[in-house]
Amino acid sequence: MSEGIRLLRPDRSQIQLEVVDLDSQLPADHYARIVWAFVETLDLSAFHARIKVRDDLPGRPASDPAVLLAVWLYATVEGVGSARAVARLCEQHAAYRWLCGGVPVNHDMLSAFRRESGALLDNLLTQTLTGLIAEGLIKLEEVAIDGTKVRSRAGHNSLAARERFDRIETAVRQRVAKLKSELEEDASSAERKRRARTLRVATERAARIQRAREKLAQFEAEKAERAKRDKRAAKTEAKVSLSDPEVRQMRMPDGSVHPGWNVQVATAKGFVVAIDPTDRRNDTGLAPDLVENIRQRCGVVPETLLADATAMTIDDLVTLNATAPNLTVYSPTPKEREDISEAGQRNRESQRKHEPKVVQQWRERMASDAGKEVYRRRKLTEHAHAKMKNRGFGRMPVHGIAKVRSVCFLHAITHNLMHAHGLRRVST
Repeated sequence: MSEGIRLLRPDRSQIQLEVVDLDSQLPADHYARIVWAFVETLDLSAFHARIKVRDDLPGRPASDPAVLLAVWLYATVEGVGSARAVARLCEQHAAYRWLCGGVPVNHDMLSAFRRESGALLDNLLTQTLTGLIAEGLIKLEEVAIDGTKVRSRAGHNSLAARERFDRIETAVRQRVAKLKSELEEDASSAERKRRARTLRVATERAARIQRAREKLAQFEAEKAERAKRDKRAAKTEAKVSLSDPEVRQMRMPDGSVHPGWNVQVATAKGFVVAIDPTDRRNDTGLAPDLVENIRQRCGVVPETLLADATAMTIDDLVTLNATAPNLTVYSPTPKEREDISEAGQRNRESQRKHEPKVVQQWRERMASDAGKEVYRRRKLTEHAHAKMKNRGFGRMPVHGIAKVRSVCFLHAITHNLMHAHGLRRVST
């Protein structure tokens, strides 16, 4: 070190008294404040009802569900999906500490809240949509539906065909049997607890393997059925994920193939009005269920529905007309061969004359310039997909469709919250 210079050196052993005012840590327009103001408007009685600690019962007070919900919503805004990462931020980051306000939060608590709140978050999405409709921000005159592929938490290495699956299943079964015998041996209390934890983990894996066996049999049967129509399907083996048996291999938007989910999203005026993850590789036949989802959430059926060509079939049109006769569907007609004979053309025209009236009207509508112009607005639904994926929706942080559904609800609620905030800010 150079001589003669004077430096202030750190003294980490010095005792300091710090006065921290959490409220002064964040500016007035911080997103954390917006999230908390939103949560305060919600009816969280259903979350409170499941808390067992009461005035006349023993036990320490539970952490406020409003805090856990607000922390998860703000983490979703920031694109953080790991419960452990969120728990660390609650200790270190000013915005998360402000949201907690001294309420204890750990990763187990956060993970359990997200895992066990699927039905409650479902109802919460409905509650928030009702408020947005009453405010006039959402109008269900026109709804666009589209599916988006989302990578699962399971990776390629978790996939196993029949031979590898049988080998792993045998090894897991032997592992469980060995751990059970070790647990029965005399050991200290601490050692028995350790063995019991190890056995519990192995038993859970064995149960997951059993679910995977059932799924593998289902996938093999489906592949055998496809092979009857397309011989190429017989060239590859059916595979199942050992860590997430419900997930399937899917082709992603970039052309790559990964274990993933096909999430159906319905939007109106930029807001997500329905969201449903599926293990279906394509959108065929999923439109009627999504329309029914909208009806249950919002109490009405949209006047106009914009759907992708793969999501709407002729049978779907007939089904929707029976349940929602006032719904007008805009969806491209299937491509047909142009190089057909005159006899073939006459046969095609004859068949169309006998089609249901709703199908004939749909063909006429989509052949017109006005119909094509209306359908072009369907691409606006991609904006909601992009915004959610910018917040981490591109890959699921959890296993199992039930947990995936909870994550979807969190993203839908967060997207609607931020979209509404943007519209209100522009209008003022």
